Amino acid sequence: MTAPASTDGPPRRVVGGLAAKAAGFTLLEVMIALVIVSLGMMAVNTQLNNYVVTSAYMEEKTLASWIATNVVTELSVQQTWPELGDSEREVEFGGRSWHVRVEISETEVDNLRRADVEVGPADRPEQVLHTVSGLIEPPPPRGFAPTRWAPEARGAEG
Repeated sequence: MTAPASTDGPPRRVVGGLAAKAAGFTLLEVMIALVIVSLGMMAVNTQLNNYVVTSAYMEEKTLASWIATNVVTELSVQQTWPELGDSEREVEFGGRSWHVRVEISETEVDNLRRADVEVGPADRPEQVLHTVSGLIEPPPPRGFAPTRWAPEARGAEG
């Protein structure tokens, strides 16, 4: 049922006994809104993709750091002094294969050698994710007692 024609605006419909003004969005307004929403979603998608790529890289870099630090520690606690020169090996760590390159060189100090450790993925050995350098001293002579840094425990006094 349509209300009597008036001269001030669009026709009115009677809804539940009340006259209501016809309202809604035009097709152009809906299309513009969809373009704005889609541009926003594209920006969110780009940022999520960047987050995933950065997270994967940081995970690889962290694991490579642990491996390089472990290698320097292994070299420093060996019973023999590491030989001068380069060596390469593959290591399994964190469910992945890694390429480890170790370079042992002399220093200006007679009792120190420098160890440079480079770690990268085994499938891309030319890509170095992390490098650690350490100074290695010769192992202690046989029978050498290590220094005690903590005070000795004392019995109950009384």
